[in-house]
Amino acid sequence: MKIVEDLRYTKDHEWVRIEGTQAIVGITDYAQGELGDVVFIELPEIGKKAKAHTTVTTIESVKAVSDIFAPLSGTIIKVNDQLNDNPELVNQQPYDEGWIFVIELENLVEVGQLLDAAQYGELVGKH
Repeated sequence: MKIVEDLRYTKDHEWVRIEGTQAIVGITDYAQGELGDVVFIELPEIGKKAKAHTTVTTIESVKAVSDIFAPLSGTIIKVNDQLNDNPELVNQQPYDEGWIFVIELENLVEVGQLLDAAQYGELVGKH
C-alpha cells in the first residue's frame, strides 16, 4: 500500500493535493485496494457546490458502490473525463492518472483539518 508523503488525506480515504486555492481529489491506494476492480465512477457535475464531508459522487467496483466525499468545501471546477472510458486508472494509478475531481476551495482553513501522511498511515495501520 502506497501513501504519498506530500498529500493530505481524509478519514474517508480520499487524498488531496493542494495547489493554491484548488484541491485535486482522488481515492487512496488503500481505498482502491479495499474496493477491488473499479468498473464505473459517476463523475460529479462541474459547478456543483460541495461542503466538506458530504457525498459528492459514487464509485462502483465489482464488490460495492461507495460514496466519494468532498474533503473540503468549495465548487467542483474540473473532472477527470478519462475515467469514463478507463475507470481502472483508479486502481492502477490512484495518485496520478486516477484523480477524480478538482475543487475550488472556499475556506483554506479547512486544509488544516486533513490528515498528513503519517496520520493517515496510522489510521490504516501502516506505521
